[in-house]
Formats: sequence, C-alpha cells, structure tokens
Amino acid sequence: MVLSNYTKEFKYNWKLSAPVMLGMLGHTFVQFIDNIMVGQLGTAELAAVSLGNSFMFIAMSLGIGFSTAITPLVAEADAAKNFSNGKSAFKHGLFLCSVLGITLFIILMFAKPLMYLMKQPIEVVELAIPYLDLVAVSLIPLIIFQAFKQFSDGLSMTRYPMYATILANVINVILNYLLIFGKFGFPELGIVGAAYGTLASRIVMVIYIWWLLKGKEKSKAYVTNIKFFTLNNVMLKKLMNLGSPSAMQMFFEVAIFTAAIWLSGLLGKNPQAANQIALNLSSMTFMVAMGLSVTSMIRVGNQKGLKNYFELRRIAFSIFLLGFIFAVFFGLIFFIFHQHLPKIYVDFNDLDNLADNTEVVSIASKLLIAAAFFQISDSIQVVMLGALRGLQDVKIPTIITFISYWVIGFPISFFLGKEETYGSFGIWLGLLAGLTTAAILLYIRFNYLTKKLILSNN
Repeated sequence: MVLSNYTKEFKYNWKLSAPVMLGMLGHTFVQFIDNIMVGQLGTAELAAVSLGNSFMFIAMSLGIGFSTAITPLVAEADAAKNFSNGKSAFKHGLFLCSVLGITLFIILMFAKPLMYLMKQPIEVVELAIPYLDLVAVSLIPLIIFQAFKQFSDGLSMTRYPMYATILANVINVILNYLLIFGKFGFPELGIVGAAYGTLASRIVMVIYIWWLLKGKEKSKAYVTNIKFFTLNNVMLKKLMNLGSPSAMQMFFEVAIFTAAIWLSGLLGKNPQAANQIALNLSSMTFMVAMGLSVTSMIRVGNQKGLKNYFELRRIAFSIFLLGFIFAVFFGLIFFIFHQHLPKIYVDFNDLDNLADNTEVVSIASKLLIAAAFFQISDSIQVVMLGALRGLQDVKIPTIITFISYWVIGFPISFFLGKEETYGSFGIWLGLLAGLTTAAILLYIRFNYLTKKLILSNN
C-alpha cells in the first residue's frame, strides 16, 4: 500500500467536507449556545433542555436519516448527466421530508406525557415541557431544510447549506440573548426564550437556502417550477426503500445516546446535566466525522454512477484515513482537557448553586475520558455508513447498527450505569462498546462489498 494513493485525495475530500462539517457543526452549535446560556440559569434548567432535546434528537434522527436517501440518488444522476432523474429524486425527497416533518411534530406533541412516566426529576420535567412545545414545531422547517441540504450535497454544492446554517446561528445567538435574559426591553423567558430562538432560526434557514440555490445556474432548474403533488410511485418507492433503513440506522445510534440521557436522569439532575455537557461536546466532534460521511456518500455515489469500483474503494479509504486522523486529534483534546472543558457550561460565581455546579463538572470530566476513547470508533462507523449509503446498501447496515447499539451497547449502559456500580461513567462505557462494535462490523461489510464489485467488473 502506497500511502500517497490515499493522502493525495485529502485536499479534495477536505474541500467537499469542510462546508458540510461547518453546516453540521452549526446545528450542534445551536445546542451549544442554548446549553451555555441556559447553564447560567441553573442545573435544573440545563437538565430540562437536555430532557426536551432528548425527544427532539430521536425525531430529528428519523428525519435527517431519511433525508440522506436524496444525496446518493442526486450524486449518481449528476455523474451520469441525467437531469430528469436528479430533479425527480429532489422533488420526491422534498415531498417526503415535508410529510415526515409534520408527522414527527404531531407524534412529539402526543409523546410529552411520557416525561412524567420516565421517573425524571419533576422540576426538570415541568421546565422541559413548555420548551419542547416550541422546539417541536421547529422540526418541520429543519427536516425541509435537510431535503434541500442533501440535494445540494448530491450536486457537490456543499457550501450553500453551510451559509444558511451560519446565518441561522447568528439569529439564534441574538434571539437567545434577548429572550432568555430579557435584554433591551424584551421579555425574560428563560429556557422558553431559547426555544423561540431555535424556531425562528430554522425558519430563516429554509428560506435562505432556497433563495441561494435558486440563484445558482447549476441548481436553479432543480428548485424552481416544482410540480409538488405530481408524484411518481417508482421514485417514491425508491426513496422510501433507501430512506427508511437510513432513518433507522441514525435512529438506533441517536436513541442509545438519548437512552443515556434518560438513564442519567434516574441518577438525578446533576448527573443528567453532566451527561448533557459531555454529549454536547462529543456531538460537536461527531459533526466533523458526519461531514466526512457525507463526502464519502457523494464520492462513492459518483464513482458508482461511473461504474469505476477500484477508484471507489481507493477514494473511500482515503476518507476513512482522514477521519481517523481527526478522531485521534479530538480524542487527545478531550483526554488532555477533560477537567477544563466542562467549566465553560456553568457559572462558578453563582454561590447559591456552587455545590451543584462543582458536582456537574466533576461528573462531566470523567465522561469526557470515555468520549476521548470512542472518538475513533465513532468516526469510523459514521464514515463507513456514508460509504455504504453511497453504494445504496442500507438494509444490512441497519441490522448491524441495531445489534451494535441495542443488543450490545444498551445492556452494558443499563447494568453498569446504576448508582451502585459505575453510575454515569458506566452508561458511557456502554456507548463505547456499541460504537466500537458498529465500526468493526460496518468496515467488514464495506470491505466485502467493494471487493465483490471489483471482481464482478473484471
């Protein structure tokens, strides 16, 4: 193996990935800003945002996971210069994402009473419900945005979703400041103010990305003159067959992290707040791997359209290598600064809550040690999933993710996460086990499929 065969792809991989990473980080940055600002109000408020967002994450995982079906179909059509197939994939994907966004919002509204049945701290639940009421509405524009984003990624126009996300973040930060703390004559709404900021920023995000894509020559014909309700059953079925397993893959992974939020809630509000801090920090590094996953999906989809399977494998491994390098770097950052990073989220000048804040930081710093170790396996598994989606192989990876997270990871989290064993740290050991299993099995799957394609093409 000549290393330069892979490293020479780094520049183009980075060119495609960087805007996606920044766009993905933008979604997480909204949560980061919410957490830091809300953390100034107290640990109960931070735990409430964590609990409310745990319901949102599950719904988002289904919507975002489903929308990824659009990218490989558009990428394949773009490589084959087939405009009509590309526009059909986008239009039907946009329709299905719109329906899914509305459906998930309705389900969340009916799911709210579950909070009272989950044995979570009652003060946390009562703060979380009004927050969730508003954030749930933002699911609709968020998932519609995802359809535009995945289409744009499929055309290798990865910068425009990033621009929309940056604008949304600026709006979110401003509205958070005004509405959480009641500045410049605005009402002081606490965590409900954070929810208003999230909702407004996501509506603007959809309008802005449509406006950007309408103004670009390559994408204008795709996003204008859409006959939204003239639908083709074949394309709907194709998107459903690709999107449903992809949604379940993301659901199985996000759900185990959500289960970690709920399990930590059984330990009390401080372990739950600490879990939220560690989860927010590790989700930001995960978005870098997600950016590489999208690049993997685009480039593998392009090579599949060209039927160039040897190049497909080489390019995919170059992306895996870049992801591994990033993961090692982030793992070292978490390990070295595990005691310092959680302090960003709490106010040590608040003497009334000093004991709570000190405990939260102590727990979160231990969780970051576990997060440091699973950076590598988390990066590998998500980039492998992207490559397999580019190959339009989704059913077996769905089974793999279910086994990894729910047959192996969750039982370990459940048994080791009890107060009398390892508590919060035990919950995260289960996450580490699940991610590592997924990384190994998905690598085996990709390796097998690509070798088979190369042999069949010779």
